[in-house]
Amino acid sequence: MTDNVVEFRKATKLYAGVPAIDGVDFTLRRGEIHALVGENGAGKSTLTKAMAGVVALTSGAMLVNGVEVTPRTPLEARHLGIAMVFQENSLVPTMTVAQNLFLGQEKFYNRLRGIYIAAQQFLQSLNFDVTPTATVGLLGAAKKQMVEIARAVLHQAQVIVFDEPTATLTPEEKSYFFDLVRDLKTRGVSIVFISHALEEALLLADRITVLRDGKHVVTDDATAFDRARIVQAMVGRDLSNTLYGTRKTQVRPAGERTLTVENLKMAPMVKNNSLSVFAGQITGVFGLVGAGRTETFKIVAGVLKRDFFHGGEILLRGKPVRYRVPAPAVQAGVAYVTEDRKVEGFFETMSIARNIYLGLLAKFPGGRFLLSGREAQDTGGSWIARLKVRAIGSKARVVELSGGNQQKVVIAKSLVQEPSLIVFDEPTRGVDVGAIVEIHELINRLADEGKAVVVISSYLPEILALSDRILVCRQGKVVEEFSALEATEEKIMYAAIH
Repeated sequence: MTDNVVEFRKATKLYAGVPAIDGVDFTLRRGEIHALVGENGAGKSTLTKAMAGVVALTSGAMLVNGVEVTPRTPLEARHLGIAMVFQENSLVPTMTVAQNLFLGQEKFYNRLRGIYIAAQQFLQSLNFDVTPTATVGLLGAAKKQMVEIARAVLHQAQVIVFDEPTATLTPEEKSYFFDLVRDLKTRGVSIVFISHALEEALLLADRITVLRDGKHVVTDDATAFDRARIVQAMVGRDLSNTLYGTRKTQVRPAGERTLTVENLKMAPMVKNNSLSVFAGQITGVFGLVGAGRTETFKIVAGVLKRDFFHGGEILLRGKPVRYRVPAPAVQAGVAYVTEDRKVEGFFETMSIARNIYLGLLAKFPGGRFLLSGREAQDTGGSWIARLKVRAIGSKARVVELSGGNQQKVVIAKSLVQEPSLIVFDEPTRGVDVGAIVEIHELINRLADEGKAVVVISSYLPEILALSDRILVCRQGKVVEEFSALEATEEKIMYAAIH
């Protein structure tokens, strides 16, 4: 039996005649952790989706244990011993956690109580704090990711592909996940690990492969790489001084008080939360999963409703507001860029231009009567150029884009409304280092133009790199505020935990 459990030879996949991967050679050894890195659009997800039977190669060969195979569906790939945990979860939202775990592995007769007990024991063995009877659609992004990971492990696959598995996990949950991956390796399972967090790739992987523009650049032992070499191979230039650059030496002064939140409540996630956001500044919001950060700003944007009685007050430029749906918030100049782009961010089967144009129409009551194909193309083309969205053209469907380019479309869809208050919720989750620099430059530019900007992020270096002032949330409310000049990772994390 060969040492290579999976091998690609000259793998090519074309979309509308344009290669997503082009003549890629790749090998995965038995019982190794292999990190796959590259910019968005480099071909990482396409290569692994071919491995998992989601897409078929246009040309080239795939070998499993030395035998050429052509898996056409994920089920065929699973029969070959290959499972994939997708960046965008593939769970059934109306089913419970336990039902999702055992989906496809059911016995002829199923006893629901037995499934719940088995799921509870299995989740506890992985140190995942997820209730097996919970409906998946009601879970947060981090909990859904845990269920995805647990399902892949439960299927006892010999090859598991993880596409951005830690993007929604807390530091403690990441530690559990790393221990789990190492344990899988000792059992002889081969792991492909896609991550934009290069430190994780260097920490966890045995070997690292870098892709750029759909082509293989380099494969080497992880010990032969450092962060600078990976970035250089990924983007063809050095970004070490621009990504999460030097510590701030000055902050923007506070302008007009754009947003005031007083004693906001939405049981059980938001508890008497109070905060302010100022024009011309970037307000960073940090907290662990369950701290109520996202829920607070979803209430501000009309996505969620506060408690009807004693729910607190929201003031926009000094005037009390209560948005029950997002439309009036958008018309008042409030934009919320969601953390879950697949579910809440765009219409995936529509074109890029139409998605951006619908964002513009949302600003006008009765906007559906203003539809114009020509204006949609012009507007979409303009924003594609401004945000450097990598696509075949403005008529390309959003579902065909890489994760980072999808994120740029979501941002463009909000910025086309010309808001005065913009909330970015995890703006660089699942985004490559080159696009991170571009998105950070955009966020800074918006603040320099005098707009009130909020950045919610679970990544402390990002909070410190962008923010003028930092709010720390714990158990549903803001518990500490720092100026960026005095904040450190240790101070912020201490406030978030204690």
